[in-house]
Amino acid sequence: MATTSKTAKSTTAKKPAAKKAAPAKKPAAKKPAAKKTAPAKKPAAKKPAAKKAAPAKKPAVKKPAAKKAAPAKKPAVKKPAAKKAAPAKKPAAAVKKPAAIKKAAAPKAAKTEDVSGGVKFLNLFDAYAQGKLPKDQGYIISSFLREGTAYSIYEVVSYSAVKEIHVLENGLEFISNGKKLHILVEPPTYPLKGTEPYLRRDGESIPKRVNELEIYKDAKMNTIMISKEPNESHGSFTVLRPMGINFALVFYNQSDIYVNLASFFERFFNQQLKVPQSNAREAGRKIAETVEKTMSFKGEYE
Repeated sequence: MATTSKTAKSTTAKKPAAKKAAPAKKPAAKKPAAKKTAPAKKPAAKKPAAKKAAPAKKPAVKKPAAKKAAPAKKPAVKKPAAKKAAPAKKPAAAVKKPAAIKKAAAPKAAKTEDVSGGVKFLNLFDAYAQGKLPKDQGYIISSFLREGTAYSIYEVVSYSAVKEIHVLENGLEFISNGKKLHILVEPPTYPLKGTEPYLRRDGESIPKRVNELEIYKDAKMNTIMISKEPNESHGSFTVLRPMGINFALVFYNQSDIYVNLASFFERFFNQQLKVPQSNAREAGRKIAETVEKTMSFKGEYE
């Protein structure tokens, strides 16, 4: 019994040895080794290094380089070169200079106009205002035109030795003897063809009968009537101030005055009244011949 108890005791005593096996759990203490390696994984936390990769995006921030491209637009700002093209407009300014020259020509209308192939004359009322109206040996042409029709009347007046000129509300009164030649242009559509010119309505009549007129018909059937003889005014005569499209012109008694008168009427009839050129030339020549024959400055005018 005693032996059994010893053995039991020894067996029971060995249990503490088994308890020593508990220390064999030290391999569990390997945790420090394994777990400590886990912290070694913290270098994986070097994700901050990945953050460094974010700075790598800074190249995208190379937008400043794009800003450099913006300065590259400065060449586009070379539009100042286009401004240099603006000076090219100077030719336009140079073209304007002729316009200025034309403006300078305008005063010539008050002095000596040169139109209709070199015919020289003065605007009657401008010439008077500027003291350029000839008082000795001059010719005046006045028109009585009507809008929308070729029906028109013209008066050619010769005068000399003017004593005085009076300004009236409706024109100029010359204290002088004068001669007046009447010219009438009648279109084919005029309704009073059969009426004597002196009996026609106010504004359409002239103080002449048909048998006192030289009559020409052009190719378009316009009728041009020219007085064979002028009417005479003794003591004074009046030239009316032109209204609307009408005119009053004074011609100097130059050496080529009759050529100028013929040219003036030829061009006016042709360009303004659309009388065919050949007929206009014939009418202009006849007017100038009549003026020279019956209204030249001889005898009482000299």
